Amino acid sequence: MSDRTVLHVKGRVLAGPEDVRDELWAVDGRITYERPRGEALTVSGWALPGLVDAHCHVGLDQHGPVSEEVSEKQALTDRDAGTLLVRDAGSPSDTRWIDAREDLPKIIRAGRHIARTRRYIRNYAHEIEPGDLVAYVAREARRGDGWVKLVGDWIDRDAGDLAACWPRGEVEAAIAEAHRLGARVTAHCFAEDSLRDLVEAGIDCIEHATGLTEDTIPLFAERGVAIVPTLVNIATFPHMADGGEAKFPDWAAHMRRLYERRYDTVRSAYDAGVPVFVGTDAGGSLAHGLVAAEVAELVKAGIPALDALSATAWGARAWLGRPALEEGAPADLVVYDQDPRADVRVLAAPSRIVLNGRIVG
Repeated sequence: MSDRTVLHVKGRVLAGPEDVRDELWAVDGRITYERPRGEALTVSGWALPGLVDAHCHVGLDQHGPVSEEVSEKQALTDRDAGTLLVRDAGSPSDTRWIDAREDLPKIIRAGRHIARTRRYIRNYAHEIEPGDLVAYVAREARRGDGWVKLVGDWIDRDAGDLAACWPRGEVEAAIAEAHRLGARVTAHCFAEDSLRDLVEAGIDCIEHATGLTEDTIPLFAERGVAIVPTLVNIATFPHMADGGEAKFPDWAAHMRRLYERRYDTVRSAYDAGVPVFVGTDAGGSLAHGLVAAEVAELVKAGIPALDALSATAWGARAWLGRPALEEGAPADLVVYDQDPRADVRVLAAPSRIVLNGRIVG
């Protein structure tokens, strides 16, 4: 398609959860609801804004940073699943080159993970001590796209179980510095005991959040702290526990408990008014392209289908400060043969993928 090709999308355009329109056009890569002159290439079906994976890692695998060739394959896999906007929740690779590619998803980067020394996966993070936390948060706030990623808890090998990584005072100072620089802060958290300090220190989001309890859920709701449950990743906890049980039996038992109550945890958070968004945690040990599976997991947890859909579409884009199917917005959308509001499993089978006004899949 040339730059001047006009794309006409007709059928049912889901501009919002209940805002259904008959058609839109993409002209010069932008959405318009005013019919342009001339001929257009027509696509029919149910159109959604390009899906959001709010916890994804492009440029990373289970061993650490990957080549540009592998990063490209990861991004293409996400794109072909309908994910056109990624919040990259930590990567040691420089993926800025992707921004120049109009055929690849748009990325909002959180820079590189910031972890405590020897308290995270090797080759992933800056591994530092608490006295350096503020400086490293400032560094990643300047390098990222408005987000910084902390590792809030991880296994403490001396204790043999999950434990918080950072003292309260250092966390407060680091989050305040990120906010001063205009960045939001999120943290990887599996366990219970890291959450209260992080939330009371002003954190904006928690990844995984399997340690939420009836004591901390109201605090999240009161402060408006979002969670990205990554349930397709939490499904791996039993396998992880099996692998570490001989050496760390307390940790293994803890991971199994978190897994067993995962759906209740997410549903309780949702019922309390905690914002919930879709993220897959692809790029570590998980494959890319799992956004539809994660939406289905949220529904299985008891979140209504329309809200689970919003968590990867209109709501997720609003949370990240990116437009959906609005007049003048980039024409990034996915077309389906059936209404995804009626059955979220439809998301697994896009019929057309449109990025910057061009059909790319």
